[in-house]
Amino acid sequence: MSDVASRSGAGDSSGRGTPQGAAVTVAGLRLTIDGKPILNGIDLELPRGKVTGLAGESGSGKTMTGMTLIGLQPDNAVVTGSVLFDGRELVGLPAREWGSVRGTRIAMVFQDPTASLHPMLSIGRQLTDHQRHHLGLPKREALARAESLLERVGVPDPAGALKKYPHEFSGGQLQRIAIASAIACDPELLIADEPTTALDVTVQAGILALLRSLCDDLGLTVVLITHDFGVLSSLADEIAVMRGGVIVEHGSRYDVIRQPTHPYTRELIESLPMHELAEAGALGAPGASEGTE
Repeated sequence: MSDVASRSGAGDSSGRGTPQGAAVTVAGLRLTIDGKPILNGIDLELPRGKVTGLAGESGSGKTMTGMTLIGLQPDNAVVTGSVLFDGRELVGLPAREWGSVRGTRIAMVFQDPTASLHPMLSIGRQLTDHQRHHLGLPKREALARAESLLERVGVPDPAGALKKYPHEFSGGQLQRIAIASAIACDPELLIADEPTTALDVTVQAGILALLRSLCDDLGLTVVLITHDFGVLSSLADEIAVMRGGVIVEHGSRYDVIRQPTHPYTRELIESLPMHELAEAGALGAPGASEGTE
């Protein structure tokens, strides 16, 4: 990664942040659509059980990076390079083999929760169908597990919620349900693409706290895609900054926010009201900034 401002201290002595401790290792990832380059050589390691933030302006390639990690790039896209997930190469994986990975070992939460929820099916039907298909559970067991999932993500009256339809919930509750659906089959990697952008500030805080707790309690590896450094300063363990389809800087949250080395990163940081970072704890000492872990 010769063109990337990257800190070797992003990992730790336990091996997290190294290829041996990484849940995903991305090397030389390139993507073109109809000959137009979108990703121009992504090199990135996602530490197991940590939150890695992908930051950057619109068009930087952060969302397409996340979509490629789960094999949802456009049909006319050409992908080269390597994405190693627990030792398995995902680039070039046949469509039939993605069925044993997507939704089970790798899951995704989208900006608009209605994009992943069918408006004509009850929440219970959607959560149980997901589990019965991937895990082979009987209906009764899948229902009990669905209720536990809704309780885990903080949806009020989980048993009653199973009988309702998406239009009967607020945006924040729908996002919690979408997260429940994403973690229903115990994935190891969760990709969250702008999961709080459409929510008000109070609801955003609850969703971010939920993602943090899922990472800490379940050992999930989380990729948080956002343009909002304020969000990353409160949640991410590491931050990778993207521009023009490449990663221009990568390091710990403290280093990237307090000691940015790339001019583009400095521009993004300087555009933020400093109180946002102070309230998130990103302006304290390195030890203090990891208080959410």
